[in-house]
Amino acid sequence: MKLAVSDEQRDALHRTAEQYLYCANRTADYCWTDTSYTECKTNKRQVRDVLYSDLRAETNLQAQLVQAAIRRAVEAVKGVIERWKKGQRVSCPTFTAETMDYDTRSATFYRNKVSLATVEGRVEPSFILPADSPTPYERYVLSEDYEFRESTLRYDAATDEFYLNISTRRIDGDDAEVPADTGHPDQTVLGIDLGVNSLAVSSTGTFWQGDDYDHWCREFEKRCGEMQQRGTQAAHNALLRLGKREEAWRKQYIHTVANEIVTEAVEHDCDVIVFEDLTDIRERLPQAEWHHIWAFRRLYEYVEYKAPERGVAVEQVESSHTSQRCSRTDCGFTHGDNRHGEQFRCQKCGYEVNADYNAAKNIGIRYARKRTHSLRSSPTSGSVDAEVDLRITGGTLNSESYQPIAGD
Repeated sequence: MKLAVSDEQRDALHRTAEQYLYCANRTADYCWTDTSYTECKTNKRQVRDVLYSDLRAETNLQAQLVQAAIRRAVEAVKGVIERWKKGQRVSCPTFTAETMDYDTRSATFYRNKVSLATVEGRVEPSFILPADSPTPYERYVLSEDYEFRESTLRYDAATDEFYLNISTRRIDGDDAEVPADTGHPDQTVLGIDLGVNSLAVSSTGTFWQGDDYDHWCREFEKRCGEMQQRGTQAAHNALLRLGKREEAWRKQYIHTVANEIVTEAVEHDCDVIVFEDLTDIRERLPQAEWHHIWAFRRLYEYVEYKAPERGVAVEQVESSHTSQRCSRTDCGFTHGDNRHGEQFRCQKCGYEVNADYNAAKNIGIRYARKRTHSLRSSPTSGSVDAEVDLRITGGTLNSESYQPIAGD
């Protein structure tokens, strides 16, 4: 969800993020060693016991935010170690994006606003929600049937906006509804949209920005151009070495994103990761450069072989109109004027959201609808419906809520 923040709140959140990143980077530096991955420190409790008091003294962060930064850094080091074990070239994780993890003590939710801990005390930005309810926020965060787990505050430098991604969990009780046995396993789906500004966006609202990737690709191209102009044998040899380093760097970068996508699916109990069909992606994204197309295809390939190791399947769906369709379950209006650059605004219901996030939900919805239809049509399915859920920010959408997508 997008937050409406005042100038004072914006400054407080930026200063908090700066200190949060300081804690995360300090933790990563403490955990890391270049000599052997067996010497890296990955026990969260031990790392916290060593660093917590110092980081509290060195910053103005609330205790929960310091601990969250430590946890994030330790998890990042663990992820890098896994790649190191496989013989891949790795380096100490660094944190630059302004994102912070909030738990129940550092974030309190109300109907129209959230109270967030900052280095300047509590701030209470309001939510920017569609005028016509209900919304997923009301359904999951304010519902007595769900409990709040955690949230991630993310700053989008391109739009100068703060976004809050919320995770909830259904509360199991004696009266909890138990789905009928259909003979087909129920599935929870994670939709993934690929793009130029955001390399990948999930239906849970996680963004993998392409800024760093684009920056380093341009830097490599610039250096290659300089060497080619020299025309010497030494420059030619250096150019070959640079090309190999560039390819290794790009592969490592995409490996990292692929691992994080798979982890996102596992942490949200998803059975399937769904991408758009990449067959005609060059025609659909004419503004994409060659390294974007390379990244899209390589990312899918990496996720395709990494995900099954974690018990998650990978699928593709046809992508027509997913960027133009309103992903709200009670709307589904499709029109070319709905999307304007990175922003999506439905011309029918007024729903406003990041365009890539909207597309990621539609990709997941398309798979869920097709699977549900397939199972209902199967001769072995009988008259019992199969449930397919789409994992979104703050919960899931049930297959019964899906509206047709143009082109289906």
